[in-house]
Amino acid sequence: MPAPARLIVNLDVPDLARAETFYCRALGLRVGRRIGAAAVELLGLEAPLYLLEQADGSVACDTSPVRRDYRRHWTPVHLDIAVDDLDTARAAAIAAGAVDETGVRAAPYGRIAGFADPFGHGFCLIEFNERGYDAIVTGEDAG
Repeated sequence: MPAPARLIVNLDVPDLARAETFYCRALGLRVGRRIGAAAVELLGLEAPLYLLEQADGSVACDTSPVRRDYRRHWTPVHLDIAVDDLDTARAAAIAAGAVDETGVRAAPYGRIAGFADPFGHGFCLIEFNERGYDAIVTGEDAG
């Protein structure tokens, strides 16, 4: 039987030093390893976060005409970070340079706040209540 797969998260950024400072200050992450001059591993989440320096306007891949654009953008893949204290985490993210886009909103599973990092990437901070996502489970999986 093959070993279970492991999740790692890669995030392209135009300025590695600035991104490292932001994510360490905003989320309390720490540097694990430096990988050459253009990549750093950040630890402190359940999966390591790798910041990869890629120039604004550079080609994203050889098979697509899309170029990297670090203005605020939307993508269906984004980071949701579960925190124990949303108010403290929100204040740290804003102090580090995150743009608060939604304020704090109540949800059946707890409280959530949406942000943009300084590089246009969206992310959410979520403080789960005692039910967490079980509060919104439907169908056969509902307990």
